Amino acid sequence: MREVAVLGVAMTKFGVSEKTNLEMFAEAGLEAMEKSNIEPKDIQALFFGNCLGGFEEGQLHMAPFAHSELGLPTSAPAVRFECACATATVAIRHAALLVASGVYDLVLAGGTERATIMGTPLATRTFAMASQAQHEYGAGITFPGVFAMAAHMYSAKYSVPLPELKKHLAEIAVKNHRHGAMNPKAHFQKEIDVDTVLNSMLVADPLQLFDCCPFSDGAAAVVIAEAGKAKDLVDKPIYIAGMGQAACGPLYLQQDLTRVKAREEAFRQASSQAGLGPEDIDVVELHDCFTIAEVLAIESFGLYDFGKGFDAATKGETTFGGKVVVNPSGGLKAKGHPIGATGAAQVTEIVEQLRGECGERQVQGAKVGLVDTLGGDLGTVCNIILRS
Repeated sequence: MREVAVLGVAMTKFGVSEKTNLEMFAEAGLEAMEKSNIEPKDIQALFFGNCLGGFEEGQLHMAPFAHSELGLPTSAPAVRFECACATATVAIRHAALLVASGVYDLVLAGGTERATIMGTPLATRTFAMASQAQHEYGAGITFPGVFAMAAHMYSAKYSVPLPELKKHLAEIAVKNHRHGAMNPKAHFQKEIDVDTVLNSMLVADPLQLFDCCPFSDGAAAVVIAEAGKAKDLVDKPIYIAGMGQAACGPLYLQQDLTRVKAREEAFRQASSQAGLGPEDIDVVELHDCFTIAEVLAIESFGLYDFGKGFDAATKGETTFGGKVVVNPSGGLKAKGHPIGATGAAQVTEIVEQLRGECGERQVQGAKVGLVDTLGGDLGTVCNIILRS
């Protein structure tokens, strides 16, 4: 297998957009190619992520239309990926695998989503379709409810009183909003305090409004190349050191929700391939769809023992100057969560961090970064480790 590198990366402003999915992706894709010092004619394949275009715009089979918007050559196939919130990360992993195997030398991958146009009721319903329809979605389970159950289970399993856990979760929201306030492309760019979180409306006990990420619009794209070619195109290619993807079959009620087994396996694969462990990671962009999800993730990676990561944000260990910087972009919580684009935006942040391009939110000395994206009912997790 050949070594693979990331060249140009780009993302649109996340939030509420009047642009279509294709317009947003064209904006990100063209910028990523420009930063890679290549032209559309150089791209050999497009791996395009989108989850809910049929509900958002009545548009399916969107990949060839994105191909057309970008002006890619007819010889370059265009394939749409859908893996719930992990969509773009899975697209990037497949792109990297095909470059590593020698099928392609230069590929564009990423994703787009226009969730806000659906409104909250329809968006909530369509997001829940990523759960198991017969036993979960049909029973009224939505993702806030699942992560609320995980919070209750965590509290009981590790003997952390629920009021205490809620305060520590609020600190995660405060931390990620503080990071997002430094990110000009984040959906939310305003700091909050613990009282804001604890006084917000209840969504699914014990999770409150500010424990939850928003529905967002946005797109992100990355150019992936064979490492030798990458060195000829950009001054500072960032290398894909390891990748992992796993699936978890059991239904919610058959799982210990405090242990995301698919994530543990995906990280094991990525770290084994990279020859790196949790102690080597300087910066993480992880899937904090809800504040409790950040706790579960940092424990899954081995950054903290199980049952010990709940107060990391309170102690200042997951922000700048701490043990490991988690979600310097603001994460899903503040940067936003356009589900088809999220993974590519996470890769964009890590690549820019490893290049030292993040301004006031720069993680000093960052050399190794981890991307973690979770899709659906804890069922798909894709991890990518990048190094400078």
